[in-house]
Amino acid sequence: MSRVTFSVERWWAIVRKEFLQLRRDRVTFAMIVGIPIIQLALFGFAINTDPKHLPTAVVVSDQSPFSRSFVAALKNSAYFDVIQNLPDEAAGRRALDRGDVQFVLSVPIDFSRRLLRGERPSLLLEADATDPVATSSALQALTGLVQPALNKDLKGPLAHLNGKPAAFDVVVHRLYNPEGITQYNVVPGLIGVILTMTMVMMTGLAVTRERERGTMENLLATPVQPLEVMTGKIVPYIFIGVLQVTIILVAASLVFHVPFAGSLLAVYVASLFFIAANLTVGITLSSVAQNQLQGMQLSFFYFLPNILLSGFLFPFAGMPVWAQYIGNVLPLTYFTRLTRGILLKGIGWTEMWPSIWPLVVFTLVVMGIAVRFYRRTLD
Repeated sequence: MSRVTFSVERWWAIVRKEFLQLRRDRVTFAMIVGIPIIQLALFGFAINTDPKHLPTAVVVSDQSPFSRSFVAALKNSAYFDVIQNLPDEAAGRRALDRGDVQFVLSVPIDFSRRLLRGERPSLLLEADATDPVATSSALQALTGLVQPALNKDLKGPLAHLNGKPAAFDVVVHRLYNPEGITQYNVVPGLIGVILTMTMVMMTGLAVTRERERGTMENLLATPVQPLEVMTGKIVPYIFIGVLQVTIILVAASLVFHVPFAGSLLAVYVASLFFIAANLTVGITLSSVAQNQLQGMQLSFFYFLPNILLSGFLFPFAGMPVWAQYIGNVLPLTYFTRLTRGILLKGIGWTEMWPSIWPLVVFTLVVMGIAVRFYRRTLD
C-alpha cells in the first residue's frame, strides 16, 4: 500500500476553492467587511455613557432676572438642552410621561420675592429616572451650577445673599425609578431584545429552510400568492412571541420585582405590533438569503444596531444626531420606550400612540419589500 504524502498542489487547490466560494457568497463577504466597520462606528462614535445635551423643559412662573440667569446657566452647561417652555407643572409631567424631555425645571411664582428676603427658595427639577445612566451625570453637574448661577445678579446691595449656603436650592425629584435600580430599566427593555433575537432569527430561516429541504417546489406549485405565504408563515410565531412576553413579565414581577404601573392589556397590544414588525423583517431576510447560513448572518447584521442604537444599553438622548436617526428607524427603539413607559410610568393609549404608529408603518413597508423579493421560482 503506497503511502499518501501531503501535496502542496492539492492543498492550494482547496485554498483557492474556498476563496472562490467566499467571493461568490456576497452576503458572507459583506459581513466580513461590514461588521468590523459597523462596530467601530457604533462603539467609537455613537455609544456614549456620559450623555450630554439632554432635552429639558422649563416651567417659569416667575419671570425675573434671577430665574432667567439660572435657566441660562442650564443652557450654557453641557448637560441640559432647554428645548421647551411649558405653561404648568402638569404639562411638564405629561412631557416626561411621553419621553419628550429628560428633565423639567419648575420655578415657583414667588421665587424672586423669597430670594430677596433671604429665605432660600427652592426650584424643582423633575427627572425621568427610568434610565439611571442617562440622568446621573447631569444631576451631579447640577450641584456645581447653583452657587455661580446668580453671581452677576447678586452684587452691590444684594451681595450679602451671595455666599454659602447658596441663595436658593434645587430640589431634585427622580421619577419612575427613584432608587435608580438597574433591573427596573433593563428588564422591561429585555422584552424587546429577546423578541427581536428570536422572532427575526426563527422567521429568517423559514423560506431558506424550505428551499434547502426541497419542499419549496411543492409550495411554488400551489396557487398561493406571495402575501398569503408570508402572512401564513408569520402567524404561528405570533403565539411564540406572546408566550415569551408572558414568561418575561412573570419573571419581571416575581423575580426582579419590577413595578407594573400601567395596563397589562397595553403591554400585550404593544407587543403584538412589535412582534409583527420583527416577523416581517425575518421573512424579508429569509426571502433575500440564498441559504440558512446567509439567513443567520443577515439576522445578526440586523440585531446588532438594534441592541446598540435603541436606547436599551446606552442612553438614546446621548447619541449623536446621525445615530438617533438610525435608531428612529428601528422597531426596538419604540418598543423599549413603550415597555418602560407602560411598566414604570403607567402611560395610557394617548402617550403610546407616538411609538405605535412607527411600528405600523415599519411593518407595512417591510412586508411590501418581502412580497417584492419573494421568489416565485427557484432561480
